[in-house]
Amino acid sequence: MAINLPASVDNFDADRFLDRELSWLAFNQRVLEMAEDPNLYLLERVNFLAIFASNLDEFFMVRVAGLKRRIATGLAVTSPSGLSPQDVLTQISQEGHRLQERHAKTFIDDIKPQLKEKGIKLVRWAALEDSEKASLSDYFQNQIFPVLTPLAVDPAHPFPYISGLSLNLAVVIRNKTTGKEHFARVKVPPLLPRFVRIPGNTGIHDVRFVPLEDIIGEFLGQLFPGMEVLQQHTFRVTRNEDLEVDEDEGENLLVALEKELLRRRFGPPVRLEVANDINPQVLELLIRELDINDEDVYHLPSPLDLTGLFEISGIKRPELHFPPHQVITNRFLKPVEDDTISIFNAMRQRDILLHHPYESFATSVQAFVEEAAADPKVLAIKQTLYRTSGDSPIVDALIAAAEAGKQVLALVEIKARFDEQNNIAWARKLEQAGVHVVYGIVGLKTHCKLALVIRQEGNQLRRYCHIGTGNYNPKTARFYEDYGILTSREAVGEDLTKLFNQLSGYAPEATFKTLLVSPNGVREGLTERIEREIDFKKAGKDAHISLKMNSLVDEEIIDSLYRASNAGVTVEVLVRGMCSLRPGVPGLSENIRVRSVLGRYLEHSRIFSFAGGGDPAVFIGSADMMHRNLDRRVEALVRLSQPDHIREMKALFELAMSDAAATWHLGSDGAWVRHQYDANGKPLIDVQDKTMFDVYAKRNSRSA
Repeated sequence: MAINLPASVDNFDADRFLDRELSWLAFNQRVLEMAEDPNLYLLERVNFLAIFASNLDEFFMVRVAGLKRRIATGLAVTSPSGLSPQDVLTQISQEGHRLQERHAKTFIDDIKPQLKEKGIKLVRWAALEDSEKASLSDYFQNQIFPVLTPLAVDPAHPFPYISGLSLNLAVVIRNKTTGKEHFARVKVPPLLPRFVRIPGNTGIHDVRFVPLEDIIGEFLGQLFPGMEVLQQHTFRVTRNEDLEVDEDEGENLLVALEKELLRRRFGPPVRLEVANDINPQVLELLIRELDINDEDVYHLPSPLDLTGLFEISGIKRPELHFPPHQVITNRFLKPVEDDTISIFNAMRQRDILLHHPYESFATSVQAFVEEAAADPKVLAIKQTLYRTSGDSPIVDALIAAAEAGKQVLALVEIKARFDEQNNIAWARKLEQAGVHVVYGIVGLKTHCKLALVIRQEGNQLRRYCHIGTGNYNPKTARFYEDYGILTSREAVGEDLTKLFNQLSGYAPEATFKTLLVSPNGVREGLTERIEREIDFKKAGKDAHISLKMNSLVDEEIIDSLYRASNAGVTVEVLVRGMCSLRPGVPGLSENIRVRSVLGRYLEHSRIFSFAGGGDPAVFIGSADMMHRNLDRRVEALVRLSQPDHIREMKALFELAMSDAAATWHLGSDGAWVRHQYDANGKPLIDVQDKTMFDVYAKRNSRSA
């Protein structure tokens, strides 16, 4: 449905949206700014450096690769921001080069020297002592040499395939007999430590690491007996690794996806990273053989591939990490004295709003599924699984329930990007245990986070539900900020029953009482709520919109918010990543403010709050405001019903949107500005620390 903007904003049609790809790069710049912050704990800064590198890898593998593919096939269209596809690609290249150089400089000039001061040293081979070189020589012979495969390039050996994100050595060698020079490639083994800890250090306060490629480079001669090693240069290729699976084909979806995973390895290159001292002739060879453009070449100081810094950031030096938060059990699930608590009993008393990781996932959501699996009165469990961990107790509980004779349905989204292989493995494991595994609706990813338990209680069946904003993954639940609700409300149970029937069978015309469900209900439901706020404002009633999400790029939703702003409705947006909305533009969005929070946890919850003329409506769920979530995914939002939950959400927005909180502010020009200190230079409130304090303060209170 097209949006007809008020006449007063016609002049803004051409540039009322910020470009989504450039907005994503701005998000990753905020991550980099965390790494650059001298007041942050040192190993946390190292972690943010690694996150930046990992984020950028995925951005090139998916977003840049997709844009290049659309341009090559003639399918690319002008961005809603008004930029042509080539303009977007050019600006991505310019910004990408700037950010990667800034990232490398931060590591080499700032972080690395500070690590050295703390006894964590990253050294090159030339700086090693003789005893250390001897130890690493043994390590090379026993652990590295057996897995290396040198690949020569000559008339009998064509240029080898370079796998995506692999670190490589480009080697120039000369035959000692003939004097003829050759080129060879040596892949740095990805399963070995990126930075090798040097044996013989005295303890955690004296740790030395050397890049793996330095060790390999020192012993290259052993790979080429009779040859003289003349040059060696590190390089790294990023390829198109997004998947394209035709779900309409008759072939089994698992089989089709497994084939596509093999194809992923051979996607076209989209970025070439090289050490900035690379020989121009070697670089020319790489560019020619990889068929890559000059603007896609990134010259960087070595070492390349700083995703390996995750290994360094994990060093157990408490004084160099955030002080730990004490994760607690939700107050309504907390046992009284030594008594155990039944989650079903607690859910019959009230809805229970969970806030992870401040409140434990293990003693709430995981315990809910485990109790359901063990309870003889439970007849059936139905659950969606989008991303799971390798040793997921959730999956184990579902298997135990199936083996106990319960009806268990698992809707596994095997197309969750970069978790496809893991999800295929879990799908097969569940099927082998007798779980009914389905893969959702053709053409739609199932992204909603739902669990439904059916329990026999006397002469009736009762339904218990969990709806969340995050995945059923105990590992990510420790550092992803998410909300979830445990409820036995009958209306919610009825809606979840309909939705699971729709996902596992055929129910295209299902209607819902308490849920907004995409692809047909979330956009329409939220747009209707925005329009209601406009009507309430015109009627002189309380009108206010507060939204929290990962991304806001859907033009129709943004235009609705622009209309609300023009009607005088105050709009608050709390966004972690991409935002295509321009706030604070006179005549367009002067009543809209946009903030972003980054910290020790990954902000991941989605909240949609409307003042409702005095009858507030607050929804939580899985949907971001993106085309794919609203039009090509199954998403679910549930409305909160209890006044204390609504007050909690209001308090969260008041904190995060306050000028007293440390956040990034988005300007009308698309620039994000970090606000850390007040006018007197005093640090502003850390939103996540304050949230933990507030949750902790409630732990001994069981009142509503």
